[in-house]
Amino acid sequence: MFDLIGNAAITSLGFFWKAGWAFVLGYFISSMIQAFIPQTKMVKYMGNAKLKSVGLSTFFGAISSSCSFAALAAGKSLFKKGAHFIPTLAFLFASTNLVIELGILIYIFLGWQFVIAEIIGGIILIFVTWGLVKLTYPKKLVEEARENVQDDHMEEDFDWKEKIKTKEGWLQVGHEFVMNWQMVWKEITIGFTLAGMMATFISDQTWKSFFLVEQQDGFLKVLENAVVGPLVAMLTFIGSMGNIPIATILASSGVAFAGIMAFIYSDLVVPPIVAVHKKYYGLKTALYIAGTFYLSILITSIGIHYGFKALGVLPDSANSIMEHNPFQINYTFWLNVVFIFVAMFALFLNKKFKQLHSHQHMMHMHEGDSKLKTIITYLCIAYLCFGLFVHWI
Repeated sequence: MFDLIGNAAITSLGFFWKAGWAFVLGYFISSMIQAFIPQTKMVKYMGNAKLKSVGLSTFFGAISSSCSFAALAAGKSLFKKGAHFIPTLAFLFASTNLVIELGILIYIFLGWQFVIAEIIGGIILIFVTWGLVKLTYPKKLVEEARENVQDDHMEEDFDWKEKIKTKEGWLQVGHEFVMNWQMVWKEITIGFTLAGMMATFISDQTWKSFFLVEQQDGFLKVLENAVVGPLVAMLTFIGSMGNIPIATILASSGVAFAGIMAFIYSDLVVPPIVAVHKKYYGLKTALYIAGTFYLSILITSIGIHYGFKALGVLPDSANSIMEHNPFQINYTFWLNVVFIFVAMFALFLNKKFKQLHSHQHMMHMHEGDSKLKTIITYLCIAYLCFGLFVHWI
């Protein structure tokens, strides 16, 4: 038993070691975008449900934060300021599924086919959602949701060309970097710990039974995998960044491509996200959003599965991340060394930013955070420490 606990801890840390540099790179780029692109300019392009508006909303989301809860807060602000309901949904999905850091992570853990599927499938999913909302447009719910949303502060307008030349602008990059990590480190810790535990304690046969892996290939099997994928995501209750290592385990167990993509797409239908939407827009609207995304996920994941199959690029499995010792001195080691210095530079910028704004109260609990999540996070850290201890002895 102790050997298994030790192996699970090493596997979790191995997962994170492989992805550490990608997190720093992705969040540093995301922090630059957040510091130098004002949200106020986005709203005027999101006022209707036309192609240009939906397309630009998708682009705005893709260059935004990958933290689901930060995306919810930004989406709420844009919606309150006048963004149309459909572009708001496009922004929400793109800001959690089409961001740079997620693409890098998917490439490391799953391979290039999954990156292409995430991008193409994500765009398709947004347009499927657009069509579903057009067909079922809940005008009364949307009006009630807009009335229910509380007004809040949105950053003032500025010229990014001028701001990028200022010391204050770059100090804000460091601050945004730290704030991003404060919003996601708990989900990442829980997700990577769960991934190591699942890889060690749950047999391939369990996943194969759950996803009908040994059944004859066919549409019903693909449909079942697409239906079950989001349900598994709901059980893990963590966002897309923390779910990628778990997606690797599913892929290596033989789960269909549609099921894996459905699992990855599902961070906006997990219970904590629905709870935040309920707080923002009301219960009926929150359930409508979750239901619409779930149906869009099913349609898109099945479509992307058969599209890749027709093109002959359907992946057989994920990258074998833990097949060899992940702590070797190779390109991952040197990338992690480089980006440790990048992270230290960002921390230095944040320190200077806080000194400059010492009169302001900078810390606050973000949406989706809770005492329960904090307790689970520290239990995961204690588990990893104990696992390392028993592994070494």
